[in-house]
Amino acid sequence: MPNTKQAKKRMRVTAKRTARNRRVKSMVKTAIRRYGDTLAEGNLEEAGIKLAYAVKLLDKAVSKGVLHKNSAARKKSRLALRYNKAVAAQAANE
Repeated sequence: MPNTKQAKKRMRVTAKRTARNRRVKSMVKTAIRRYGDTLAEGNLEEAGIKLAYAVKLLDKAVSKGVLHKNSAARKKSRLALRYNKAVAAQAANE
């Protein structure tokens, strides 16, 4: 338990930041999962829209300090790679 007034304040601030970070991370993970589900269905138009939304959320998470910029860049790169492979596979099948 905190003994000082400042320690009590730090606990409140930490709880608030933790809640925000958890909410932002959850939104990012949900967007990535929904993108993956749409891509697995083969709906490339919808997957492109969901990819853009996931990238937007990743960029917002970086700006809020929830994710490191290199971590977000790696995630965006992997998402784009999966999309590009799906587009190339569909073009090869046509």
